[in-house]
Amino acid sequence: MATLSLDAVRPDLRAARRVVVKIGSALLVGPEGLRVDWVRALAEDVAALRARGTDVVLVSSGSIALGRRVLDLPAGALPLEQSQAAAAVGQIRLARVYEEVLDPFGVTTAQVLVTLEDTDDRRRYLNSRATMETLLGLGVVPIVNENDTVATDEIRFGDNDRLAAQIAVTVGADQLILLSDVDGFYSANPKEDPEARRFDIVAHITPEIEAMAGDPISGLSKGGMKTKLMAAKTAVAGGCAMAITEGLVPRPLSALADGANCTWFLPEGDPQAARKRWIAAMKPRGEVTVDAGAVEALAHGKSLLPAGVTRVTGRFGRGEPVNILGPGGTVLGKGLMRYTAEEARKIGGHRSREIEEILGYPGRAALIHRDDMVIG
Repeated sequence: MATLSLDAVRPDLRAARRVVVKIGSALLVGPEGLRVDWVRALAEDVAALRARGTDVVLVSSGSIALGRRVLDLPAGALPLEQSQAAAAVGQIRLARVYEEVLDPFGVTTAQVLVTLEDTDDRRRYLNSRATMETLLGLGVVPIVNENDTVATDEIRFGDNDRLAAQIAVTVGADQLILLSDVDGFYSANPKEDPEARRFDIVAHITPEIEAMAGDPISGLSKGGMKTKLMAAKTAVAGGCAMAITEGLVPRPLSALADGANCTWFLPEGDPQAARKRWIAAMKPRGEVTVDAGAVEALAHGKSLLPAGVTRVTGRFGRGEPVNILGPGGTVLGKGLMRYTAEEARKIGGHRSREIEEILGYPGRAALIHRDDMVIG
């Protein structure tokens, strides 16, 4: 088992560039309904992070918990159709809550509903990523939730721990914070075993660590430590540090930054490096040959624009990998195309401003964005 001193390697929330925060139903909704004061205090934390220049994404459960109260549905597990109905009623209330508590701080919110298919399908994944990047670039705080109104058991994440980890990797976050009903990862359920001990740092998720995961503690939460470990695996593999910490305290993010109890799972490298490794491992579906000017631009970290393309070969869809070739046929690198092969052949050699005229609709300026490219 690999554990380290917290003081030596603990990530600093206040220094984070981009943070994803997961909020569980048990924190948001209590026996009397929505915990309004708690949500308002959380909004102060979010506003403070935004004031420091940190991008923030909230992955929030709670739509079903809120909706079932409005519809007076019984406690416990609900049939799928009732869960979908509760989500439809509760989601609009959930979005309104975040809008109302963040607006006084001048923070704009956006609702983003996703399904498992949105991350499994590469084209839809790139669409989601582009939308999120645009929102964050505009200073918006996206409020993300699984689209429970349409997701079935076969096409759902099943819990927002896993969803939050996938979102963290999608947006290239450097920290993922799971606000939970426990203050970290324990060797056993601390509510059942008085000898259970909390880990400050987990450098590697070993089989011994995995064996310690138990069942959900709260009656409202879907996920237990097993799902949190699954989330941690996804996050750290994507270069994102992940913390599990007690959420049901005033201003939980400030508490975490000030040294509150938690468990940090340490990342494997950084988000951008992890993404580059992922792209480099893909099998190319085609080739794009570029001119000398494009070669120089790519060497300086620029995106590949259509004007620099001299030839397109292969059959590929949007979001699929292609090799990038220099004028002499040398492989310069690999990237994810933002256009299909047919579209790329049409706009290759043309200026970005001509794309709409050629294709009949406005497109993205870059054929391959620098964040979706590995050179060398």
